Amino acid sequence: MTKFLYFLLFFPMLLSAQINESDTLSIKANLSLTGFYQGGNVETIIFRAKSDFSFKPLKNLVFKTQNSYVYQEFGKEKADEDILSVNFLYLNPDRKLYPLVLGFISTNFRREIDLRSLLGAGVTYQIVNKKSHWLKLSLSSEYEQTAFGETNFNRSDYDGSESINTFRGTVWVNGKYNLFKKKVILKHELYFQPSLEQSDNFRWQADLALELPLWKFLNFKINYIHTFESIVIENQSQEDRFLTFGFTLKSFGLD
Repeated sequence: MTKFLYFLLFFPMLLSAQINESDTLSIKANLSLTGFYQGGNVETIIFRAKSDFSFKPLKNLVFKTQNSYVYQEFGKEKADEDILSVNFLYLNPDRKLYPLVLGFISTNFRREIDLRSLLGAGVTYQIVNKKSHWLKLSLSSEYEQTAFGETNFNRSDYDGSESINTFRGTVWVNGKYNLFKKKVILKHELYFQPSLEQSDNFRWQADLALELPLWKFLNFKINYIHTFESIVIENQSQEDRFLTFGFTLKSFGLD
């Protein structure tokens, strides 16, 4: 619980929701805090924080970093404590088609992933790029290294492996839509990530958010995340679902 409190104190300094790297602003930042608490016979705590920050170090170059933290506790026993850092470098993101370089680092307490890292490159195609709504499709390829705390897996071919390393291909579909005269904002971040070497090694994630603007810099947020991972530690579920409620604090006004 101490780590959780430190996170609350220091994470907002990064100042989240989803930022469009093709925007003309030099710096954009936001912070989303969502969660759930239940007291009584069984105490339940679910907390999720997500930051999104982008800036232009050069005229045609944009760096974007997305960082998230998930904590779950049931009956005062920790069930999850996960960290994810997703970092992108874009060249000429104002164009219809532009290249990107990406790097990920993550951990997952329940899945016993001590450290996962990915490094790769790809391209993004802007299907729609308006100020009030946009839709993008990206294709990329990465080399992934994952170190596990256990060596017994749901697929026996991987048993005895302390790490699973592979090349992956990823399809991304990201978008944002202002509805009902900007009274409702719908956002999605979807990806499918198969191994290019192992046909039974793949994962996907759907991150859906509905936001209701309360103030120029503050939105109420409902967030639903559904993830699937084909290779997991033996007797673990391949799927995870999170439904949380909270707020998004932005460094910029209504968009």
